[in-house]
Amino acid sequence: GGEWEKSLLLFKQFAERRVQSSMISYSAAISACAKTGLWKKALRLLSTMTQCKVQSDIIAFGATISACEKGGEWETTLRLVRAVMQNRLGSNTVTFSAAISAC
Repeated sequence: GGEWEKSLLLFKQFAERRVQSSMISYSAAISACAKTGLWKKALRLLSTMTQCKVQSDIIAFGATISACEKGGEWETTLRLVRAVMQNRLGSNTVTFSAAISAC
């Protein structure tokens, strides 16, 4: 255990040192949140991606959906699934399974 904490700490250190984050680094940080159900943090990271003009993908959305599902946030989960479909990011089994589980 604890690897998710190291991942988020590393991501934070990158930001403090003004290292430009990529879609991959955001997705990894969001995935770390998903493993422990830190849904608020996952949502903030997804939002920050947009603010920093880093393109989000199905991996980032899927991990955020999983985090929200683990946090029992079914309304947020469904809102994110809707965003995936509207943005035509594609979808995968994990995305829909998390959405179904959240309900």
